[in-house]
Amino acid sequence: MGTQIKAEFQVLSWQETPYEEPEQGAKLLRIAVKKSFRGPIEAESSAELLMCQGEGNSAGYVASERVSGSIEGRMGTFVIQHGGALVKGQPDFSFGYVVPGSGTGALQGLRGSCAFQHDASGAVFTLDYSFE
Repeated sequence: MGTQIKAEFQVLSWQETPYEEPEQGAKLLRIAVKKSFRGPIEAESSAELLMCQGEGNSAGYVASERVSGSIEGRMGTFVIQHGGALVKGQPDFSFGYVVPGSGTGALQGLRGSCAFQHDASGAVFTLDYSFE
């Protein structure tokens, strides 16, 4: 797409609210998440996730997340939408993108794709981006 950067991130808060818990079948949750990013992205974010928790450590989620701060020194805000699924605790698929037209300030015109990764080395956010 253009430029690829990676930033470490940390989950600052995670507040789950179940909205459907049937006796049988998957549980549905709404989750409010706050994060901080460090590195080429210096920012904080606020996200709303809709999650489905299935049996056997399987789950799926979709999220909208507003990021406020800077990308390589350019200040502003932008919104990402992302989601994914786990099958028996292992990542199955994921997607993520910058919502077109969501950038403000010096991040106006931001476009791109993104991914979140959690592993033994920590939590990393990858952004492939360009400007219109």
